[in-house]
Amino acid sequence: MKIAVYSAKSYDIEYLDHANDSFGYDLEYFEVPLSQKTVGLASGADAACAFVNDKLNRETLKALSDIGIGLVALRCAGFNNVDLEAAHDYGIRVMRVPAYSPHAVAEHAVALILTLNRKTHKAYNRVRDANFSLERFVGFDLEKKTVGLIGTGKIGQVFARIMQGFNCNIIAYDPFPSKDLADTGVDYLPIDKVFKNSDIISLHCPLTPETHQVVNKNTLRIMKPGAMLINTSRGKLINTEDAIEALKEKQLGYLGIDVYAEEEKLFFRDLSEHIIDDEKIMQLMTFPNVLITAHQAFLTREALNEIAETTLENISVYAKEAKSENEVTRDMIA
Repeated sequence: MKIAVYSAKSYDIEYLDHANDSFGYDLEYFEVPLSQKTVGLASGADAACAFVNDKLNRETLKALSDIGIGLVALRCAGFNNVDLEAAHDYGIRVMRVPAYSPHAVAEHAVALILTLNRKTHKAYNRVRDANFSLERFVGFDLEKKTVGLIGTGKIGQVFARIMQGFNCNIIAYDPFPSKDLADTGVDYLPIDKVFKNSDIISLHCPLTPETHQVVNKNTLRIMKPGAMLINTSRGKLINTEDAIEALKEKQLGYLGIDVYAEEEKLFFRDLSEHIIDDEKIMQLMTFPNVLITAHQAFLTREALNEIAETTLENISVYAKEAKSENEVTRDMIA
């Protein structure tokens, strides 16, 4: 089988090629993202392999169907960028990697917390300039702080257990609470009480109509003044303009994000010699209490290996015309 791999970076190629030793597919790599304009690159392929910011709307899926593509193999867990209704209409199966390394993302969330709190990124730069001053580096103990989770799936559960290791008090909101997590002492509460009572809030939920901009002026207003907000899930969970206003008003004390609502125009590329015309992210980067990483939470050897293996296994299942628990359909969403 021939597979057109879009949004392919060096690490994708390395790990997919290694995993492909066991499958023997014809993998053709394209650095450009998948969209209606780039569908033609997949001509002659049996499947298209896509990533988080590829645009799999109705127009793109129709164009894929027109050239004989029967499978979209996602190299990610999220599928909010796929029009599943259109995929059904055009007979295209969609499979994902539901769990690659929850530890990778959870640990990155913790790294954002520690870096924002103890300002190690600023200390590194200061010492390199022979500046050994400790002014403006005061942080806080994590011990006994209340950490609120929005979403307690696999990543959220790993994150909760790590923060329990810091002796934090963990509260959470999830429409489907985890009994295992509750048994460890996690207290499930209504979402407004999680926002109200947390010193640190970390988002670990998928992007759905219900969670779209779950962080907005109303939820930011009820947060503790000076609280920290961490997002390693999906950028559109946060209303960026409202977060900026909360930072200006000093209601939001810290913001750490590995995802951004308009990231498809920015992330996964080198724009160091370009003028960035996204005013909101440029404004965010001026705040001393904001830390932005470019969607790298998943980027560990273990996660990349699991993503490659599962992606190619999904293609194998498709080739056998078999069912897969990794398939996402419009019926599941409904």
